[in-house]
Amino acid sequence: MKILLKLIVNAIAVFAAAYLLPGVTVAGFTTAIIVAIVLGILNLFIKPILIVLTIPITLFTLGLFLLVVNAIIVLICSKLVSGFTVDGILSALLFSLVVSAISGIMEGVAKDKDK
Repeated sequence: MKILLKLIVNAIAVFAAAYLLPGVTVAGFTTAIIVAIVLGILNLFIKPILIVLTIPITLFTLGLFLLVVNAIIVLICSKLVSGFTVDGILSALLFSLVVSAISGIMEGVAKDKDK
């Protein structure tokens, strides 16, 4: 149940971010759910590999390069999911920041309701 709730929260965050940002489009809510699933899978398998490969530049930039890694994950997702398009690296970077912020706020509100 917890995973399903997190999936729905992330899908809503993806849909909202696509609505807010001009360089990102999502065909519908079903596509947003698929994007949330694919982002979760990419973050589970591909992101750790990218982090290990970019340790030197991440240390040099004091961790800011991880934002670029997140943007690369979003761009990979846009290539894998039809109906989800991202115009460029800047749009992907802003998308990842907005999705993280919205899902963090929504998960925080959901946790407060559980208490």
